[in-house]
Formats: sequence, structure tokens, C-alpha cells
Amino acid sequence: MSVTYLDLINRGARYYPDRIALQFGSEKLSFEETHELSNQLAHTLIQRGIKRHQRVALLLNNSLYSVPVDFACVKAGINRVPLNARLSLTEHRKMLEETGCEVLLYGADLSERALELSKLLPALCCHGIGNTAGGGDDLLADSSKQSTANPDVRSAPDDVILTLFTSGTTGTLKAAQHTQASYAAICRNVLLNLVAVEQNDAMLHAASLIHASGVFVLPFWLRGARTVIMPGFDPDAFLTLLEQERITTINMVPTMLQMLLASSRFAEVDVSQLRQVIYGASPMPRPVIEEAMALWGRQKFWQYYGQTECPLALTVLRPEDHEADLLGACGRPGIDVEIRLVDEHGDEVPQGEPGEIVVRAPAMMAGYHNAPALNDEIFMDGGWLRTRDIARFDERGFLHMKDRTSDMIITGGYNVYPREVEDVLTAHPDVAECAVIGLADPQWVEAVTAVVALKPGHTVAADTLVEFVARRLASYKKPRAVLFTETIPKTAVGKINRKALRDRYNDTA
Repeated sequence: MSVTYLDLINRGARYYPDRIALQFGSEKLSFEETHELSNQLAHTLIQRGIKRHQRVALLLNNSLYSVPVDFACVKAGINRVPLNARLSLTEHRKMLEETGCEVLLYGADLSERALELSKLLPALCCHGIGNTAGGGDDLLADSSKQSTANPDVRSAPDDVILTLFTSGTTGTLKAAQHTQASYAAICRNVLLNLVAVEQNDAMLHAASLIHASGVFVLPFWLRGARTVIMPGFDPDAFLTLLEQERITTINMVPTMLQMLLASSRFAEVDVSQLRQVIYGASPMPRPVIEEAMALWGRQKFWQYYGQTECPLALTVLRPEDHEADLLGACGRPGIDVEIRLVDEHGDEVPQGEPGEIVVRAPAMMAGYHNAPALNDEIFMDGGWLRTRDIARFDERGFLHMKDRTSDMIITGGYNVYPREVEDVLTAHPDVAECAVIGLADPQWVEAVTAVVALKPGHTVAADTLVEFVARRLASYKKPRAVLFTETIPKTAVGKINRKALRDRYNDTA
């Protein structure tokens, strides 16, 4: 019998009733209080007629109630569909339509968006969490009248309890489905490969809990440790809490670390309790990680590579491997993960050659929602999952990422991986960040093009940057054009949005 997400929620609640589980500003909930509140919310959802397996959309920013609402959905057997609050009204509407959600739970600060959605979708039933301005009942207020006992709802390992839209930039909406068993396996993956959580640990969450940051909640819950939640990322407030709450673990994307480094307090803050700085989601510029390690110590830094389709740590770069050429690697495969590199025919590539990463692990999704053709394409014989990422293994077993198959540039018959060029450009002292894309070209089919954001107060000529790359890479890899911009667009989880840039500049070409 497989261990389920629900099993792990109930274990944590039973083992550590009196310890503080959640903290948001000055508000705190113990394990028992969180458990009972989530039970009451689950009963409230059931009372509203929401059935087991029904998809329910969640429009919630980080708050004290993020975790209790999540747990309540699991306890009620509901398939939750989180919506990133930063997305547009059009995107939210499309997500609701694609997943057939007829119920939306919204946070008090997002009641206006809930109202807009209910006007666009008359069949949508909205309920607030601490508010009724967006329509429907306040489930938080109503929950106080409900039983604190566990709901009598049957669960099975293959029940889908999460339908999560990926941060992909292909323009096609994809929603990965995770089950009771796969989400429990994600927890195991984190504990096996990334964090040896101890009872007095505390993790600080500033990124949205609906993506990678939220994956760490269950491992900390299971060990009786604290989850400290911020409403959003503010560098100064983050550094204050880091010291004040004696935080032991943080997880961030490279952009967040860059913003912290820009603060004069980064070198002064007391990080004596901080054991782990975990980062992932997108490539870390080498100058950024080197500066951070110099100030906080190499022993704190852990990198992971993973996907929404198979969270969290497919590979891990441990602190002792943060040196020399390995700073460009994404680590070795996780203990519970199998990885192969294959060509376009699905055949394994020779050692040292680049190929598409295919994976097999207990934490894999059950498949994309309502996408049979895409599922046939992405799942291979033997239970392997295609990632669309290109990488190579070195002789020591470290995986070195090249790029997404969709981002690879074919110019004059040669393959160019944008990340390789970006790694060179970000080492230039005037460059803050950049993205390399292929733009339509009558001669080369695609022209290697660098979109560059400079550091404040810095200037540099485009020709200088082209020559900087040409001295370090093959001539066909150098940019044929450099376009300057104020900022590089990112996806909702902080990845470079190359598709948005291709669309922008191809439209203006």
C-alpha cells in the first residue's frame, strides 16, 4: 500500500500537536490548530456540495491560510487547481475553462479578480477565505461552526489531488496532474536529496507557495519544523526575518539572490543559523553565485534541477561540488531518480554527447490534464518521461544543462544553445542580465540575438559585447545583434521568458 499525501499530513499533526507549524507576520498556528482548521475547512467544502475528485480553483496569495486551505482540499478529496495571482484575467479565465472548474476559492486581497471572473463565467461559484467581496460565502468564518474531526472521505494513492499549470513558455497551456502517491513521493525526494530537516528548523518562504517553494512545506511539517511565510519577496524584510526568526533554510530563484546581493545588509546579516540556501528554477549567473558564496560560505549552497512534471530534485549540486567548472552543472541524479539522455529517436546517446533528458521517478506526474496527444508524446515506453531539456553527462556523472529543445537556435546549419552564450555575456562587468534568442533571418534561418539589460549607470557598445563572446566561443555562436532593454521578462516562477522576447522582436522586425 502506497503512503499518501493525506497520510503524511495526519502523521505530522499527530506527532507534534503543540509545536508552532505556521507563522505569518505576528500570527501563528500550532500543528494541532492547523490540523483542526483544515478539518473544519474540509467539512465546510463538503457541506457546499463539493465532491471527491472535483477540480476546485485556488486564487490565493501567500498567507497564514495557504497551508490550511491546501490541506483541507486534500482531506476533502478535492483536486485543487492553483492559479498564480500574477497572471492576467484572460489567463485565469482560460485556466478555469481548460480544467472545467466550477468553484473558485479566493483570498481577501483577490476579491476583485474573483468578481471579474464570475462576470465572465456565470456558472463559476466563488467563495472567499476571510472575505465575501468577491462573492459567495466566507468559508473561513463558516468553518468555525464545523467539526474538528477528520472528514470521513476515502482516499486512494492514484487520486489526483493537484492539477498545476506549468511555467512553460511554449504558448500552450499544460496542467500537470499529481496524485496522493506522487505528492508523498515528492516529500520523500526532498528529504532524501536536499534537506535533512530537524525539529527546531525553520524555512522562510517568500516565493509563491503554489510552486517549488510550497513543495518544502510537507517535509518540514512531517519533522515538526516551522514554516515561516512572507506575503511576497522584499529583500530588506527577507533579511530581517532571516536573522530575527533564526531561519535554517531558504529556497530561491536566481533573481531573488541577485536582489539580496544588491542590499548593503547582505554581508552584515547574521546567518549563523542558516544551513542551506537552496536554489533552482533557472540558471544561476556565475558571478552571482561566486559573490554569494564568498560572503555567506560555500557550505550553505545547494542547487536542484526539476520540473513541475517531476518535482523537485531530479539532480542535486551539493555544496562541495560548487567549484570550478561544476558551477555550470546542475548536479548528479537524485537517489530516487533515474536519468537517461536520448536522441530524437529515443535512443541513448554516447557518453559525453548532448541528448534530451528523460526521467523515471516515483514523483512523476500522472499526466497532463485533458491532453491525450501530448501525453502520448511525452511518455515513452518503460515509464520514462521526456523533459524537453538538452544536457550532457560528464565522466564524473554530473549533468550539464544545454537548453530547452524549444529554445535551441539553428543558425546556418549549426545548433546554438542560448544558455551557453548567456553564461558568457553575464560574466561581462556591465551586464546585469541577458537572454539569447533566435530571430528569423533570410540568410541564416535564425540569427543569434542577445537581449541585454545593463547594470544601472553602466554603458557598453553592442560591438564590444559581440567581441567579448567571440573571444570565448566559436564564431557561429556569437550574437549577430545585441538589443538593449530595461528588464528581461520572466515567467511567473522567475524563469527567462524567451518566447515573449521572440514574439516581441519578431513582430517588430
